Amino acid sequence: MGTFDPFTLGHANIVERALPLFDRLVIGVVADNVHKPLMSAAEERVDAIRRLYAGDGRVSVETYDGLAMDFARRQGAQFIVKGVRTVSDFEYEQAQAYFNRRLGGIETILLYADPQLAHLSSSAVRELSHFGVDVTEFLPEEGHEV
Repeated sequence: MGTFDPFTLGHANIVERALPLFDRLVIGVVADNVHKPLMSAAEERVDAIRRLYAGDGRVSVETYDGLAMDFARRQGAQFIVKGVRTVSDFEYEQAQAYFNRRLGGIETILLYADPQLAHLSSSAVRELSHFGVDVTEFLPEEGHEV
């Protein structure tokens, strides 16, 4: 669950590593994030991720507003999978995991970023793109544009 603006190789790596753990994965795309400006509309982000996983019936992609735990419950999920890159990511996700479990009954599974992808963030890719840098090396191949 996230804004995925854009969906990076780091996100794709977490999806690929989570797939063996579950029968299905629902990628929840936040429609509007109050904490950061978005470059792409939710529909564009969802379409791009759907194209990437079109051949895998275990993956679906949906938009949502509101709390991740509410979205997870509406999907019938018992778990939320999140990727963490840094100590600050871990601390943030640890607090979120507490509320997801306490208030929503949803467990959070944290997968640590592969070391070669730990530096990669959507924010950094957006900034590079803003300044005209070709960011395709940081994005999955299936038609993802920033």
